[in-house]
Amino acid sequence: MSTPFYVSPQQAMADRAEYARKGIARGRSVVVLQYADGIVFVAENPSRALHKVSEIYDRIAFAAVGKYNEFENLRIGGVRYADLRGYTYARTDVTARGLANVYAQTLGTIFSSAAEKPYEVELIVAEVGEGPEDDQIYRLPHDGSIVDEHGSVAVGGNSDQIGSYLEQRHRDGMTLAEALKLAVESLSRDSNGGERTLTADQLEVAVLDRTRPQQRKFKRVLGRQLSRLLEEEGASAPSGDSSEESSGESSGGASSGEASASDSEE
Repeated sequence: MSTPFYVSPQQAMADRAEYARKGIARGRSVVVLQYADGIVFVAENPSRALHKVSEIYDRIAFAAVGKYNEFENLRIGGVRYADLRGYTYARTDVTARGLANVYAQTLGTIFSSAAEKPYEVELIVAEVGEGPEDDQIYRLPHDGSIVDEHGSVAVGGNSDQIGSYLEQRHRDGMTLAEALKLAVESLSRDSNGGERTLTADQLEVAVLDRTRPQQRKFKRVLGRQLSRLLEEEGASAPSGDSSEESSGESSGGASSGEASASDSEE
């Protein structure tokens, strides 16, 4: 009888972490920044049908990089959790912190299970507050840990380089146009130090706008409005008339049919 091949638990977990990190790094990056009136999400994504950024609930949005089928299942699960909790208790009981805890438990269980491969995903859950000091941004890596972020955060691709670029240049009180310009500049920088040109057709942009009178603060920035913002540094935040709102899976959530972009194509 042959002796089973032994791998130490430390080595097994290190191999699983390396596997997940490589899968995530192959994807295109997503950046999230706070600005004066809310939180802006910017992703390099030429698809108009498959989204990396989605609405979860009234004040909560979700962004992800990695394997499409994996983070899309997580997004749908998050929408259902938020809808059920809001219906059972109250809409104010649905928070980004609670949703991040649910995602952390799911990712942590999958990562530590030897029966299946770890998810090749990295998530961002953000909630816009009444003021900038009340905003919440959580980053969730593949292993289920939770990182509380402030100001700006980048995931996927060369996120370390992009994150350093944002940290040096982001400041409080930026307008939407200034924050969008900074996000695009950071995404345009490749790992070799060169720069690319990103057009409006290559970007997916959405905001959580605290100034909206509606209960749901999520909206997408599209078309001519996005092109205008890319050209105007220091422009004021756009009105909701020229933005497209995501449709709800139920009264408070995002559409369960809305997919997220696959980052595995690179």
